[in-house]
Amino acid sequence: MANTISRNTVQAGGDHSIIAYPAEIGGVQTRVLRAGVEGPPVIFVHGVGARADRWRRNLAAIAASGRRCFAIDLPGHGFAYKGKGFEYGAFGYASFISRFIDEQELSGVHLVGSSLGGHIAGIVACERPGLLRSLSLIGATGMFPIGDESRAAIAARLVDLSREGIERKMKNVIYDESLLTRAYLDEEAAINNSPKAAESFRMLADYFKTDLDRDVVGERLAALDPFPPTLLVWGEEDRSVPLAVGLKTRRLLRKADFEVIPRTAHAPYWEDPDTFNVVLERFLDSAG
Repeated sequence: MANTISRNTVQAGGDHSIIAYPAEIGGVQTRVLRAGVEGPPVIFVHGVGARADRWRRNLAAIAASGRRCFAIDLPGHGFAYKGKGFEYGAFGYASFISRFIDEQELSGVHLVGSSLGGHIAGIVACERPGLLRSLSLIGATGMFPIGDESRAAIAARLVDLSREGIERKMKNVIYDESLLTRAYLDEEAAINNSPKAAESFRMLADYFKTDLDRDVVGERLAALDPFPPTLLVWGEEDRSVPLAVGLKTRRLLRKADFEVIPRTAHAPYWEDPDTFNVVLERFLDSAG
């Protein structure tokens, strides 16, 4: 499907405009992006090295379908708390998202997670299945063990916060490199080098090296009864979590819907929001 939305379009008018505000979740400082004021809640969870802004091309569109949408900076990322004192890892982040749901008194939540955010969402689904109305996983990690070598390679990339390192990481995440303007890359580098960010990324790197595979959640998800309405979305050109992993995940989660978005890599929701938003909205409608 052709992408007809301007790459700079991030907001819609009226009650579906995106607002951003500082917040505390369990006493931990963060920033929330929100669109929509009523309807079933949809929570978007970003991956490692990203931030809530990655969902700006999706929040207003999904809110316009009659839903309340939230995207949250995970600790160590964006404008959230950085430094020691937080449990950096999939389970620590899952507790953070779960606490947000509780503090907002939300129920019947549609949970959408990308990359590590998919791993986090999967843990929430397993630990507290009664909270969820549906689960959407985009290029999700944490479904299977990836082994020592892959974990070490990810850890090495996490601690490379140089301008060049940031650019290499983004070119690995995005298929269409023309989207990676100098201003965008400069902003990525500045935020990922904000005070105490390096300390947070070092702790995340340690988690990836030692504990990530211990926390895999695919088999637990597959065993859920009842199995939640689940959507798997992969970018056809994903180099970070290749399509082969998506196909393996589909075989494991047999009841899940599966969509592949062509000419996108690890962030199909950002590269081709037109297609992704239609896919997600259709799935959310079917989930109730």
